[in-house]
Amino acid sequence: MRTLEHLLAKYTAFLWALLKPLGAWGVFAIAGIDSAFFGMPLDPVVAGYVYMQPHRFWLYAIMAAAGSAVGSLIIYGVGYEMGELVLEKRLGKARFQRMHARFERRGFVALALAAVVPPPFPFKIFALSAAVFEMHFTRFMLAIFTGRVVRFLILGGLVIVFGPQVVDLMANLVREHLVWLLVAAGLGIIVGVGFWWRAKRGKAVITE
Repeated sequence: MRTLEHLLAKYTAFLWALLKPLGAWGVFAIAGIDSAFFGMPLDPVVAGYVYMQPHRFWLYAIMAAAGSAVGSLIIYGVGYEMGELVLEKRLGKARFQRMHARFERRGFVALALAAVVPPPFPFKIFALSAAVFEMHFTRFMLAIFTGRVVRFLILGGLVIVFGPQVVDLMANLVREHLVWLLVAAGLGIIVGVGFWWRAKRGKAVITE
């Protein structure tokens, strides 16, 4: 176990050394790779950037969210074209049907919520499901971006207060308190969307 942790730490340090000169674009790149292909230590990278430049935490949150949304286009293309059989085989028929019903009712919130939760939560399954169930391209991108912005703003704030070691704490919280984290993230997204909708309607009334 210690050997595995040591190797992961060395890998993260090597990756950080490569990305550091790229600035915010390094965050964008690693987030895109993380969403498109295979899991990368995205949270430690974002935490490292924020720790070094806390006054730019909002920029790193936006770039990481944008990279995740762009990288997820690969999953969207795969899911939209040929993902139904793959997804049903992986989830099982009953779970597949429940997932389909969930996305029919509140697909945007479900995907945004999945984007908020850090690893080891299986985000790619939700992204693939959204594509298989033909969520509109714009809603797909916006849901992922919204969820990731919330996630990385929270991460950035925690890093500023507690330091980069908070990444390990978040991973442990996901393992032990996933349900409560989902409920809290869901309430946060609903409240945020509610404020946005009220502001939008207020502007429409003033315009009229």
